[in-house]
Amino acid sequence: MKTYGLIGKNISYSFSRNYFNNKFLTKGIKNIQYVNFDIDNLSELNHLFNKNNHGFNVTIPFKETIIPYLDALDIHASNIGAVNTIQIVNGIKKGFNTDWIGFIKSIQPMLKSHHTSALILGTGGASKAIKYALNQLQISHKTVSRFAADYTYENLTKEIIQQNNIIINCTPLGTFPNIDTAPNIKYEYITNKHLAYDLVYNPTESLFLKKCKNNDAAIKNGLEMLEIQAEEAWKIWNNL
Repeated sequence: MKTYGLIGKNISYSFSRNYFNNKFLTKGIKNIQYVNFDIDNLSELNHLFNKNNHGFNVTIPFKETIIPYLDALDIHASNIGAVNTIQIVNGIKKGFNTDWIGFIKSIQPMLKSHHTSALILGTGGASKAIKYALNQLQISHKTVSRFAADYTYENLTKEIIQQNNIIINCTPLGTFPNIDTAPNIKYEYITNKHLAYDLVYNPTESLFLKKCKNNDAAIKNGLEMLEIQAEEAWKIWNNL
């Protein structure tokens, strides 16, 4: 049986396992399964790579730190500096990034002419893919974090928030079961000119999105992005 799976930590919330197993069922694809590989650290990777596993998705917190364990990267993953998909062919482990494709295709229909500048909340592997995607869309951007970034959360003034009318949450804050958490920005400065995008998809409407919606911002969660990146990963695994 071919096995694919998700590598991450504390990933019981993840949509990927159900998405792929439902895909296999509805498409009548036999002798294949998708499982969660919930690991505490990357020292467990050799055990995974030595099994009859054909490909992986990678999520928090390993999208960046998994790179030294791979044999090669495609050009996009190399430029981004983060991996969310691994293809294994004849024992060669190659890293790809499909997050940026999922983000572009899911946000494009929502973009208006005034959406020219973005704030990216978070500086991890997911945010790197979002920066790469925004570069492709020719949308300027700044990062926000508690520490090393263009801005800290405390630095975000009314002027900065209103100049950057795309706000993208790339942190795990608000993910089930911790649904009462949200990035610490001044939501009172959000307006109906803003587009708030949350990579979190469980719950459907995070606290971050609720707070932005209360100020009449357009909102979107990360479910469509996840579906698109999953299908892109499937193409890579099957050389489609």
